[in-house]
Amino acid sequence: MSRKGKQSGGVARRSLLQGTASALGLGSLAGGPASAASPAPPQAAPQPPAGRLPGAREIIRITKLETFLVKPRWLFLKVHTNAGLVGLGEPITEGRALTVARAVDELAPYLIGKDPRVVVHHWQAMYRHAFYRGGPILTSALSGVEQALWDLAGKSLGAPVYQMLGGPTRNRVRLYSHAGTPAQIQEGMKRGYTAFKTGVAGGRPARIIETKGFVDRAAANFARLREAAGPEIDIAIDFHGAISPQTSKVLIKALEPYQPMFVEEPVNCQNHDIMADLARSTHLPIATGERVFTKWGFREVLEKHAASILQPDVCHAGGIFEVRLIAGMAEAYYAAIAPHNPLGPISLAACIQVDASIPNFLCQEQVSLGEGYLKEPFQLVDGYVNIPTRPGLGIELDDNLMADKINHDWRNPESYHPDDGSVVDW
Repeated sequence: MSRKGKQSGGVARRSLLQGTASALGLGSLAGGPASAASPAPPQAAPQPPAGRLPGAREIIRITKLETFLVKPRWLFLKVHTNAGLVGLGEPITEGRALTVARAVDELAPYLIGKDPRVVVHHWQAMYRHAFYRGGPILTSALSGVEQALWDLAGKSLGAPVYQMLGGPTRNRVRLYSHAGTPAQIQEGMKRGYTAFKTGVAGGRPARIIETKGFVDRAAANFARLREAAGPEIDIAIDFHGAISPQTSKVLIKALEPYQPMFVEEPVNCQNHDIMADLARSTHLPIATGERVFTKWGFREVLEKHAASILQPDVCHAGGIFEVRLIAGMAEAYYAAIAPHNPLGPISLAACIQVDASIPNFLCQEQVSLGEGYLKEPFQLVDGYVNIPTRPGLGIELDDNLMADKINHDWRNPESYHPDDGSVVDW
């Protein structure tokens, strides 16, 4: 065939493919992957496509990202669009709210003008186009933005996020509360909670090698909580990564008779090898994950069998879909998911969407059901909340109720050991 014939045939095939893609609405995948047949020049400035997603009634474009500090220590995000839809997210690293807000601002040039509904593609672009990837600040900023994009995707389609993740695997989600005294346990039970988490109460900050008295006091405090709760209530204990490897194994052994639901961060969260050794030495479940980021961070935890309960934080680990992927990895290792969440109601709403969609969900941490922040706070019944049926994250902020909660200057606690003034882990 002549060169002219080959060129004509190529043009014809391209025209046919383009016509087919146009008919299917694929050629206008707004903000989506570029066509392999006609890649944009490497240095060309990105131009927002002019089409619409398949099945969508209107073109939707991101117009503005708005962050605002919210008491007690949170950072909320609103992603605005030309269609009037607003997506909600919670991008925050505790004690670094202003830093994360600036990181969100730096994502705006990529997002403005794009269709928010190509969520996974946007995540890949924002994560991988940064030469220095990951870490608590960048991944937390990305997490909150990703939550807002899913909220917009769900609102545009009239579906909850969990429906877009394959549908619900349960119709309600179990929550746990925090308690440090028998009275707090009993009060929580009256409110409907059937699961709690507490900390190590040894009377002072832990030393590297602890005394028998410290271990005995910590075990006795947990025993009092167990007595107040009874045998049918779950109580987890969080070492917060502040107990040394030299003491942690002894303390876990002392707690075993009272059967905690799990032992969280028994040593520093980055020390997966020692955590794996602890997991092999006890029949109690070991939990970790609040300071582990993305699927790549959790891979090592699973491969080393360092924990059988993973606690990814939807505001830190990469967002809703990333936590869904982590849950899938955990399922292959017969590990459960108990998402970490000491944050606000947007974070809780995002967690519940994940909890509703995964088969290996255990229990959900929370500190606020949304009273004073949401128009319709979550309602606890017998220790559970029903999964929402409204589109997106299923929540709506009440700006009037929140008016007196805007702005804060919350900082991480600074603790020093009373014995010698040395720095104590928080």
